[in-house]
Amino acid sequence: MQWTIDHASPERLQDQIAGCVRRGIAGGDLELHDQLPPAAELSDALSVNRNTVLAAYRHLRDEGLLEFRRGRGVRIAAVEQATRPVVDAAADLLALARDHGLDRPDLIRILKELP
Repeated sequence: MQWTIDHASPERLQDQIAGCVRRGIAGGDLELHDQLPPAAELSDALSVNRNTVLAAYRHLRDEGLLEFRRGRGVRIAAVEQATRPVVDAAADLLALARDHGLDRPDLIRILKELP
């Protein structure tokens, strides 16, 4: 899995790290029970403070995506929850499109045309 962050981005570093994990889960690079790199190791690799990595990991734990186990490190606890908000929003958008006389192909075309 590729961990990349942009130190110049206005997005908080911990949010970028959490986004890397979410993308890894959504893309299939991270699966249930996979172990994530230790915070100290990842902080060195990304040139960020260890507490920044820990904050991202804690946030994902609070969302139910990660679990912390003494002696076993940080592991993926759920894969479905990572994409659940996007799936829910897509379902809402499709329902809205149907209310306005558009079907799935119309909505896909509109999405492809977006920048």
